[in-house]
Amino acid sequence: MSGRTVRWLTADQLGPHFDDGGPTLLIENAGLLARRPMHWAKAHLILSAIRHRAAEARADGEPLEFVRADSYREVLQERLDAGDRIEMVAGSSHGLRALASELDLDVLPSRGFVTSEADFDAWRAGRSLKGLKMDDFYRWWRSRSGVLMDGPSSPVGGQFSFDADNRQPPPKGASTLGLPDPWRPQEDDIDAGVRADLQRWSSEGRIRLLGRDGPRRFAVTRTEAQKALDDFIATRLGDFGPFEDAMLADDAVMAHSQLSVPLNLGVLDPNEVIDRVCREFEAGRAPLASVEGIIRQIAGWRDWVWHLYWQLGEDYIPRSNALGARSPLPAQWWQLDGSGVAAACLGDVLDKVGERGWAHHIERLMVLGNWALQRGFDPAELNDWFTNAFVDGTPWVMPANVVGMSQHADGGLVATKPYAAGGAYISKMSNYCGGCRFNPKVRVGAEACPFTAGYWAFLDRVEPRIRGNHRMAQTLGGLRQLADRDAVVAQERLRDPGTANLPSG
Repeated sequence: MSGRTVRWLTADQLGPHFDDGGPTLLIENAGLLARRPMHWAKAHLILSAIRHRAAEARADGEPLEFVRADSYREVLQERLDAGDRIEMVAGSSHGLRALASELDLDVLPSRGFVTSEADFDAWRAGRSLKGLKMDDFYRWWRSRSGVLMDGPSSPVGGQFSFDADNRQPPPKGASTLGLPDPWRPQEDDIDAGVRADLQRWSSEGRIRLLGRDGPRRFAVTRTEAQKALDDFIATRLGDFGPFEDAMLADDAVMAHSQLSVPLNLGVLDPNEVIDRVCREFEAGRAPLASVEGIIRQIAGWRDWVWHLYWQLGEDYIPRSNALGARSPLPAQWWQLDGSGVAAACLGDVLDKVGERGWAHHIERLMVLGNWALQRGFDPAELNDWFTNAFVDGTPWVMPANVVGMSQHADGGLVATKPYAAGGAYISKMSNYCGGCRFNPKVRVGAEACPFTAGYWAFLDRVEPRIRGNHRMAQTLGGLRQLADRDAVVAQERLRDPGTANLPSG
């Protein structure tokens, strides 16, 4: 019996803020890759991150034990049977926390977020679940932390959010924002080994991989994460605010940070991102609206969906289908192939996900999510798709984002109204419509934009379920006055949800 205490580091706890010194255990669980289809890029990032962390520990002489297995349970039970005491920072999924409880592991409070679960519980006291609002939480955190504050109730610039200022369309006539190519890591022998393993396991039928293999684009080590943060601050922070909602077909990254992967792997601490961008503002090198925007994404929305994951409960997804959406995802989505999709925006974003395992938040919400909402895709299947097709998809990230916000499947717990929009929004915020066979101003006929027509057909379908939502009263009033309502609804029933085409003839 050794009697040691060993810290188990999970695959999203790879940074120094999860390791307090002493013996550590890192498990590469190949069984996780076999549970469901996963994007090539995501599988590569997970294995690369784990193997790089193990290699760094060996080089530095750290007391880290690296084990490859097909399950966490078998490795942990072996260590417990040998007399070790295993501790861990609280896991990031219901499954991990259940395993820790079953094996009686010592569990430390969660890390890797700006606020703790105890902080959130203190803020939430006296509030009902439906009464929780992200903006209220964000303002509370700002006032409590002093970040971008001139006093307890005085935000710098006179307002807590500059969201209304951060909705500029892309520059007229531009094909890109004209920013330098984003930082990209250099692959090494570890990446080559990961790729060889994934190719072999895929050919043997042990795993099913989505999308296309390609160069690793995201940071997986502490050093890489710091380089990615430096690059974002130097090249993109200033433009992030105004153009965070804009889309351009030839600019996949725009001014976005692409820091979600290192944040979710735990190699980047969200507090250091906030500290760095605040220093840029204080030094006069970054505009307030951009700095506040990135802080709101991290300390606001990212922390918010983390806490909601625990508050909403383990049965949140299966119990949430308030709009009665039952349609399966089309083959094009699981194939991540936009080549046969007639709608330019939808086809391009699907291709971006197929190539990179990533698209920015407006492409996710207002193209992919909007299409899924209009077509009535099953929210549970859609949540699985987003979780596994995106490199930053995790069990805690997607439920509130997809089931709640994007699909309004929880009936209004996360978002007060459905995030549905017609082609006019996409036309305003992108350059997709100019090269598309559909016209965002047309809702009936061969040129009818599937987003414009789909918007009204969606409202027709869900009207009985959302009639009591006061925020939808004016919109539903417009639906009732639509002269060609029946024609639009009949037409959209015939549209292929995978290709966006209408039947010929």
